Amino acid sequence: MSAVPQQVLVNQKATVDNLLAFQEAFFNGFEKLVDLNLKVVRASLDEAGQKAQEAMEVKDVQEAVSFTTSLVQPSTDKVAAYGKHVYDIVAGVQSSLTKLTEEQIAQAQRQLDDTVEQLAKNAPTGSEGAVALMKSSLATASSAYESVAKVARQASDAAETNFTAAANATLKAASDAAEATKSATATATTRARRAPAAEA
Repeated sequence: MSAVPQQVLVNQKATVDNLLAFQEAFFNGFEKLVDLNLKVVRASLDEAGQKAQEAMEVKDVQEAVSFTTSLVQPSTDKVAAYGKHVYDIVAGVQSSLTKLTEEQIAQAQRQLDDTVEQLAKNAPTGSEGAVALMKSSLATASSAYESVAKVARQASDAAETNFTAAANATLKAASDAAEATKSATATATTRARRAPAAEA
């Protein structure tokens, strides 16, 4: 069998393998999202049942205020945690796809280098300048790609850091707001209890 058809078969197999790897990365991410959502639904239903039972056991206004205040904080924490889990899953899929893309580009670069070397070996006499120019152009393009890829990785890392910082700040703000609401509710409840006592 000649080298060219053999190389075509190898390239086709590599293309199919890459396609399957991309599909697997997407499917794994989708599977993780579905699993996360099922867990969230299951936990939400369990919690709703528990909270309904607790609501039935409320006997006075103070318990009602305390009960409603206790509903706010866990919800904000859960929403923030859910968002973080979704972000982690999406970032994982993106990382897998980036790695696969980089591997595919590196493979294409190696194939192109091999092709240029084959052309250089079979080039007619006197075409050394053109071959050198082609090699130089490929080296420049490879260097430019590496620079762009490095900047893209740095930008992605910076975006991830910024997202994490923003998520943490949002969670802290929500937690602080829930605490302030809880404190204000407790103060209002105390005042409401004192008011009838002062009238008597």
